[in-house]
Amino acid sequence: MASGYDHSALGRNRRWGGAPGVLLSCVDPVLDVHVLPHVNAALNALSAILLACGWFLIRRQRIAAHRACMIAAFVTSTLFFVCYAIYHAQVGSVRFPGTGGVRTFYLTLLATHTVLAAAVPVLAIWTLVRALRRNFPRHRALARWTAPIWLYVSITGIAVYAMLYQMRW
Repeated sequence: MASGYDHSALGRNRRWGGAPGVLLSCVDPVLDVHVLPHVNAALNALSAILLACGWFLIRRQRIAAHRACMIAAFVTSTLFFVCYAIYHAQVGSVRFPGTGGVRTFYLTLLATHTVLAAAVPVLAIWTLVRALRRNFPRHRALARWTAPIWLYVSITGIAVYAMLYQMRW
């Protein structure tokens, strides 16, 4: 197999030490972690779409649909973070192969993306909590900052993915 993993036993438990007849829960992995950057890009894209739809819907006073989009964006971003953490715990950091001006551009984009990405969870949670507590004036005031930052992070996440995993330098 290309991944170096024997997929013939996928999903089957196997005996792992212990007394005869004792079956420990050691399930073979089903997912090659190297697909996670692609999953993460898709989750970032979905998050950006949901954020844009949520913004569009609230402008049209479609509050229930706005709420659904924003909760879905929050869930999507949370799934992204879980996949991102799993991938980087297994693989570590991935070095950008480009040189010169494109490397400078990439590192600048990555720096702004990273700094703002660190703020998004806090901003998103505060914004969501204010909405769930029906404190709409404070929700609205914070959402004016959260939404564009979160959207920027989602879009630049896709750009970082494309530059790191899809383009050939």
